[in-house]
Amino acid sequence: MGQTIRIVLADDHSLVRDGIRALLEEEEDLVVVAEVSNGQEAIDIVQEKKPDLLIIDIRMPIMNGIEAVEALNQQGTTTKTIILSMHDSEEYILKSVSAGANGYLLKDTGKTEFIKAIHTVQQGGKYFSGDISNVLVNNLLSGNKTSPEPQKSVKTEGNQFDLTSKELQILELVLSGLTNKEISEKLQNSKRTIETHRFNLMRKMDVKNLIDLSKKAQQYNLV
Repeated sequence: MGQTIRIVLADDHSLVRDGIRALLEEEEDLVVVAEVSNGQEAIDIVQEKKPDLLIIDIRMPIMNGIEAVEALNQQGTTTKTIILSMHDSEEYILKSVSAGANGYLLKDTGKTEFIKAIHTVQQGGKYFSGDISNVLVNNLLSGNKTSPEPQKSVKTEGNQFDLTSKELQILELVLSGLTNKEISEKLQNSKRTIETHRFNLMRKMDVKNLIDLSKKAQQYNLV
């Protein structure tokens, strides 16, 4: 099925790596040449083995996946990179693409899509999980400079909780009475992304329900 694609796996959970390796090596043209458990090890092994592809998790000890991808691209690596994460938040996606990742897949991605993503990236394309907003992806891959800036904390008067601009936007929509599904349709983001942002803003504001959220938002002039 063509030339063999040499792959390095980087994930701090050995069971996850075992599962991915087993899935990939069912394909005749895919071979896992090394496994590592943190970002620094990923950089070292890529420099040593020069694989075709690095599949890397975000949250790992010592150095996370996004930092590792950015470091490798700054070094001019020819190895393609796919972020494999359980998170589909815009912040992670923005930062991953800004770092130079060629793809971003969710860990619940099916085998068919996973293999398709690998071949797409290997052939010089970009690949993002279907759950990730097409509008977001098109924006990131357009001529505009990709930057994680939109997700930085907004330092405005009254924002005592370091909420990002997206969290403030979702806060306003939540308090206007919209459901997560309605917000996802309005912002053209996946429902899971909205749920993640909503969870984060409630955690930051230390509230458990909508009533407390509304009271606190009014108390600190956030809406």
